[in-house]
Amino acid sequence: MADRLTQLQDAVNSLADQFCNVIGVLQQCAPPASFSNIQTAINKDQPSNPTEQEYAQLFAALIARTAKDVDVLIDSLPSEESTAALQAASLRQLEEENHEAASRLEEVVYRGDMLLEKIQSTLADIAQSQLRTRSGAPSQQVPES
Repeated sequence: MADRLTQLQDAVNSLADQFCNVIGVLQQCAPPASFSNIQTAINKDQPSNPTEQEYAQLFAALIARTAKDVDVLIDSLPSEESTAALQAASLRQLEEENHEAASRLEEVVYRGDMLLEKIQSTLADIAQSQLRTRSGAPSQQVPES
């Protein structure tokens, strides 16, 4: 996973891409203009293309969402008030939590290994019992451990 600055850079690049796409769509959908008689008003008689409205809504939603993502990423960056001592304390706390989680994981793995050994032993006993039963030998009681 990328760090926050890389995520922020990717979000800003995505926003720039979206703005470029909007400009391209505007150029593609724009009605032709006559430059021989400079017109200051747009011809109101032409019906608007419904896809233009769809494009406008789509790009508005994309740009708004990406801008919101940029704001969230900026807010998640360390503030200027964050000193080296505060960051070191935060790192120490995270390291302690990491060690506690590692200890819990080791305990769970140990218990899992013990359970696995017990299951394997029981399966071996069952297999031996079945072999003795098939060969006609009398079965012996296995003391529980």
